[in-house]
Formats: sequence, structure tokens, C-alpha cells
Amino acid sequence: MTSTFETYPIEIAGVQRNLRLFEIKPGVRIAILNILGDTELVQAAARALAEKLRDHPIDLLVTPEAKSIPIAHALAVELGIPYVVLRKTLKPYMGDALASETLSITTGEPQLLFLDEKDRAALQGKNVALIDDVISTGSTLQGMHLLMNKAGATIIAEAAILTEGDRATWSNIIALGHLPVWVD
Repeated sequence: MTSTFETYPIEIAGVQRNLRLFEIKPGVRIAILNILGDTELVQAAARALAEKLRDHPIDLLVTPEAKSIPIAHALAVELGIPYVVLRKTLKPYMGDALASETLSITTGEPQLLFLDEKDRAALQGKNVALIDDVISTGSTLQGMHLLMNKAGATIIAEAAILTEGDRATWSNIIALGHLPVWVD
């Protein structure tokens, strides 16, 4: 069975993609960037973002689980630095984890972010860059900021493959492109 979906064409770091449009609530659609398994796009985006971040004194990258993990990993390899993943579920082995709440645009539901005790120690006193695949409402960034403050890390930069919408000002975000939000 073949399904036809409306898409939004975009070029990211020289790679062409057609992003499927998805209705997140009645009358509001967004273009979905899903980089999981897209090694060509991830590698190209990591090289391009690395060039924009090289002059920043970054010790570690920090990313939320799960879709942004590939870009954080590839970017960490490009920059030669480690990365930390903020988890969305608390596991017993995470010890004295820190938590903050965010609101996802794709689910419309509150989500928690957790910083593992081991990663908390690694972040203390370090310069970090917050990395995401797409920054839309800024809610995840707010949760990440809260955790970095609690952990004693200094945020040097915020970067994403794409920003989205006009809800917040994205002048401080290092990004490779921007997506509109469609309101009917």
C-alpha cells in the first residue's frame, strides 16, 4: 500500500530532504525531521555544526533523549569531546539524578528530563553546548538550562540542526536552517 503525504522540501548542509507535514493539533502542522538512521544527513549536519562551534570553549555536549542523540554523537566525534544524554525516564542505576520538566510540541504532554548522577559529576564546572535536532517552543531548552544550573555547568552555546516557528526568538541558537509552522 502506497501512502501519499504532504511534504516540505529542505536542504540541510547540502543534503536534500522532503519532511513529512504532521498535524500536532487541529489546524497546526509542522514538518517532522527524524534523523534516526539517516547517517548521510547526520554526518553532513555534524560537520556543518562543528564548524560553527569550533571557536567556542566547549568541554561537553548535552542533548535530550532520543531523536537528537545521533547528531550529538556525530558532533562530539567531529569536535573530539564527550557528550551527555538527558534521559526521559528515571532508572534505578542513575543514582542521585536531577530532574526538570518540559513540554513537547510533538506530544503536547509534559515530559521530564533526568541528569544521571555520573553525568552530573562530569558536568560540574564545565563549559557545555546544548544540542537538539529541532528547537521549536524552547521548552526543552528551558529544562536543559535548569539541569545545567543545578549541575554547576556553564552554557556556552545552544545549537540545533533546525529551529522552528516564531514562538521564541532564535537569534542566539546556532542552527543550519529554520522551519515554519503551518496554521490553517
